[in-house]
Amino acid sequence: MMTRESFLNSFIPSSEPPASVKIPPLPAPEIMALNRITYGATPADIEKVRKNGLAKYIDEQLNPSDDEGEAVKNKLASVVFPIKYPAKQDVYPAVDEDRPLALINAPIEKLWAMLGKSTAPMERNRVVEEVRMASWVRAVYSPWQLKEILVEFWHNHFNVTTVGDDKISVTFPIYDREVIRKNSLGNFRAFLEAVSKSAAMQYYLDNFSSKASPANENYARELFELHTLGSDFYFNNLYNRWREVPGALEGKPIGYIDEDVYEAARAFTGWTIADGSSLGRGDNLPNTGNFYYFDGWHDNYQKRVLGVEFEPNQPPLADGIKVLDLVAYHPATARNICKKLCIRFIADEPPQNVINEAVKVWMRHQKSPDQIKETLRYILSTKEFINLSSQKVKRPFELIASLFRITHADVTPNSLLTQRMARMGYLHYQWPAPTGHPDKSSYWLSSNALLARWNSTISLLHTPPNALATYNFRSLTPQGLKTFRDVTEFWIQRMLQQSKPPELIDQVAGLMAGKNKVTDTIPEEDFDKKASYLVGLLAMTPDFQLK
Repeated sequence: MMTRESFLNSFIPSSEPPASVKIPPLPAPEIMALNRITYGATPADIEKVRKNGLAKYIDEQLNPSDDEGEAVKNKLASVVFPIKYPAKQDVYPAVDEDRPLALINAPIEKLWAMLGKSTAPMERNRVVEEVRMASWVRAVYSPWQLKEILVEFWHNHFNVTTVGDDKISVTFPIYDREVIRKNSLGNFRAFLEAVSKSAAMQYYLDNFSSKASPANENYARELFELHTLGSDFYFNNLYNRWREVPGALEGKPIGYIDEDVYEAARAFTGWTIADGSSLGRGDNLPNTGNFYYFDGWHDNYQKRVLGVEFEPNQPPLADGIKVLDLVAYHPATARNICKKLCIRFIADEPPQNVINEAVKVWMRHQKSPDQIKETLRYILSTKEFINLSSQKVKRPFELIASLFRITHADVTPNSLLTQRMARMGYLHYQWPAPTGHPDKSSYWLSSNALLARWNSTISLLHTPPNALATYNFRSLTPQGLKTFRDVTEFWIQRMLQQSKPPELIDQVAGLMAGKNKVTDTIPEEDFDKKASYLVGLLAMTPDFQLK
């Protein structure tokens, strides 16, 4: 009898297969590429590439319309999920209702007002949950799949956690909508400034309270170490000996030191959020939730960052703007970001030649409004991207989104999905460290992580009606296919996008058939139940878990 372990192992080809076994062809390069730039290539995506070619498909994806499509708009309009909390005497009434996504497009005035004492904590928590639910809808239904992949990539790169700070929570729709989504294919320098002025980042890395003597260095450190130059270009052993950084005396230091972080932190003093904070002597900041520069908190003395001298007493914002220019246009930033893009779209250890050429494109377009797009266009045109020799594991969000897409699930996301992601190690908008989730396969392949992945896929295929997703496997299976063997072969091809040997098809069909023969017809009343079991098994295989 075939066990689950032997079933899973059967999908991993041995180095020397028996001569009698017909080795199935590898997936077409175009299909493998599609699974890197979508949350799972559907038959419709595959057919579009077959008809028009991969290059045209990529070009369309690099130029997404502002129109999200009817499927996304209709689903966003129809999603409702419950909110319930008890009354607090003389503060707010009890609530127990199903409510639509009413906050994902809300203006800052409405969101900021939710910080008042008359707003229940559950209401503030719900703001982030609505953004999560919208991200699921877009990942599953959006025609602009590459944009959604990039939105997740940039959320990870410019990570903030929404846990523990209501001001981050209530402004998170603005961060998602006006910062991440708006700039995901644009100019990195403009993107960087939007991030630096956002309430989410200001509060997450404590720059909102940074004042002269001493400045808070949290934001400046992550600006260098994560957002721009990267840890590979940190000369921590030099500390303040800036002249010893290679290239510094020529005005082109190849990396940064601790002194650069401290000096940059001084440059960002006075960059804050209008949150009504006291300024002393009865004065307060405005209370709007918008970015605000308060000159009284700014350190106006001379500074030196990356070997560049800053004159004292510069105009408002000038010091911080100059730092953003220096780090955004630095060659190390180009290398750091291009390497991360190559890791995301090609391999955990991407080819150095692709990184090098991507850096050239990045630097050539550093003042272009579509810098990120043009860099990505190059990466996605390389033979290394198209003819992938290694496979990356799907992170939990990708895994579940791809399951929903390939099964044409009718998804109604709710907080249960957030819990499922957490069990698999994916803390959706809750990752505590500024690093964001790891993008290396090894992190997601521990024994506990794999078990959680398998259990989650099976569970999501067997949820009660209207819980998270509903499926109609019969409608997706050609009517002429009715036997256990034929249905198995169809779903193997659909789920794994490749053929398998007849012997393996019969073994898998036998698991679904149980006491029946693989040539028997599946009873119509049992079809969806049997198909759900089959799809659950296939979703556990390495072929589906990898991309």
